[in-house]
Amino acid sequence: MRSGRRAMALLAVMAMLVAGCASGGGVAPTPVPPQGHVQGPDPALVQTASGILRGTVASDHRLFAGVPYAAAPVGPNRFAAPTPAAGWPGERDATRAGPRCIQDPSADPEQGANTAEDCLSLNVWTPPVADEKRPVMVWIHGGAFVGGSSGIYDARRLAARGGIIVVTINYRLGTLGFLAHPALGAGGDIGNYGLADQQAALRWVRDNIADFGGDPQKVTVAGESAGGMSVCDHLVSPGSAGLFRAAILMSAPCQAQADLTAATGRSLEYAAAAGCPDPATAATCLRALPVDALRKPVWYFNIGSDELTGPITGSALIPQAPLVAFGSGESDPVPLLIGTTRDEFTLFVALRYLRAGQRYTPGDYPRLLSETFGADAAAVAAHYPIGRYGGVAQAYSAAVTDGDFACVSERIAGDLSHAGPVYAYEFNDRNAPAPEVLRTLPFPVGASHSLELRYLFDVGGAPPLNPAQQRLSDQMIDYWSAFVRTGEPTVDGGPAWPSFDQAGDGARMSLQADGSRVDNDYAHVHQCSLWAALKEK
Repeated sequence: MRSGRRAMALLAVMAMLVAGCASGGGVAPTPVPPQGHVQGPDPALVQTASGILRGTVASDHRLFAGVPYAAAPVGPNRFAAPTPAAGWPGERDATRAGPRCIQDPSADPEQGANTAEDCLSLNVWTPPVADEKRPVMVWIHGGAFVGGSSGIYDARRLAARGGIIVVTINYRLGTLGFLAHPALGAGGDIGNYGLADQQAALRWVRDNIADFGGDPQKVTVAGESAGGMSVCDHLVSPGSAGLFRAAILMSAPCQAQADLTAATGRSLEYAAAAGCPDPATAATCLRALPVDALRKPVWYFNIGSDELTGPITGSALIPQAPLVAFGSGESDPVPLLIGTTRDEFTLFVALRYLRAGQRYTPGDYPRLLSETFGADAAAVAAHYPIGRYGGVAQAYSAAVTDGDFACVSERIAGDLSHAGPVYAYEFNDRNAPAPEVLRTLPFPVGASHSLELRYLFDVGGAPPLNPAQQRLSDQMIDYWSAFVRTGEPTVDGGPAWPSFDQAGDGARMSLQADGSRVDNDYAHVHQCSLWAALKEK
């Protein structure tokens, strides 16, 4: 494996540092009445159809953590669609998040601690009890589909300040979530178990959120990085239709997904290396393996030299690749909030520097571009000269930021704006607080991938926000929660946020600590005409 090939997987490390149905749908649980169970006098107790939960109550929010939304995917349920969780007698303790799903060992700062296959749980953050039904945001975590968990994202400020309910979910990762061995199904009904878990969680929200004071008719699905890529898939998956009314896509390279043919080949190789080479017995063999034999992810797709696993297109669950479906108007036409950070890829170059010891010199630049962009390397070099950006790391980061994140976001926003309202943004606080390890680099990381998350969630792991950044944080929470409430990011006292096709071509909100403003220059700054031309070659 080439040096740095796991930089995308190592996002799980950074998440911890920053933080401190069609096929696979399973059987939907019996819906509860939309009004839910009546809230009793104790706000720490919630009666659900499965049993009573005892959560945590603070002055400005409630938390019900570690709530099972599906049965343990073990034994015969390994590499299978999720099934409903069983109920329980008496009160269930819901004061702590459940185990994390099995993680990539090379990118897990906790070295496998608090992980289990029995991990399909979620956390519900609510404002204080009120008579009104609250809108809901379902948050899908990032981590390159090999790391991360629901417990990283403390949503108390979104609940308290925003007045919304936030549900954070776990889902199967890596090999356990996405192995596409043909022995595990038929007709493309393989892989995508992690995405099927997410659909099961969305169905759980539909059927149970009224018990927590939520409105099941006002659900927004949201995610960042791998979570945002998942949202792209839900916009085109038949099994997700009707489970949400709006979507939020943050820093999502939705093009970076393998098709069924590629994933099947990689999965056959993986199974053989794991000791299950015979297709006739592979399903039984794979389900009988000790979980430690399956911790290493199966890899499907490369962004440059960085490998990814994850959802599989051309499959029963995702019949068409999201970007293809968006371009042809075949996606769920819901209001969309979409954006990127100004310097997405500096994080991944930093991880190579810190973990693999890579130090790029000007002499390395042609090779690096050739490995990443192939026949387009010369064109990229002409548009991203080292001198313009201050160094090889910065020039390379800018090229991949633009080609794989910024201009993909621009393309999605343009395609989906024909179907419904789209609100686009760029997080542009280039002095965003970063973990200590990122402040030791010989180049700035700027507004890098994942650094905007602490402006929405209490995730710790970095210096506190300064007063101007705290104002930006408050503003972002107001915008995000307004979008969850109404499908429009409109707030009193904040800059008016036009839709993508208003106020000129490609209007975006530039989120800045010194004052957010509408920006129409995003496509020019990120050289999207170049990337569109290269795509058309």
